[in-house]
Amino acid sequence: MGRLYLIQLDGRIYSCRHCRSHLAQCDELVSKSFHCRHGKAYLFNTVVNVSVGPLEDRMMTTGKHAVADIFCNSCQQVVGWKYEVAYEKSQKYKEGKFILERAKMVDGDGIDTFHFSDGDDE
Repeated sequence: MGRLYLIQLDGRIYSCRHCRSHLAQCDELVSKSFHCRHGKAYLFNTVVNVSVGPLEDRMMTTGKHAVADIFCNSCQQVVGWKYEVAYEKSQKYKEGKFILERAKMVDGDGIDTFHFSDGDDE
């Protein structure tokens, strides 16, 4: 196995919660209005230090999409997914973009700015 090269980002960033590898710059954030099995998720134009897994069709709340899980290159944890194909015309804007699950990342300063609900919040 070769040497692992990770990209270090400048400015405000989001990092992997497990190993603190940089994943995305705040400037690449498109939307915070997404959800996943583990809670909130953010849509990004680009991410770094991830590997893309095999493509699969998934039925989501907004319709059927062809997506691939993305894995942190440093710790191999699943951190989100990539939208490859959106079958609904209204969802085409997602194609080529990335979802990072909020529970799997921290802000650039290393502070978890989220909490896990015990069910009493909402």
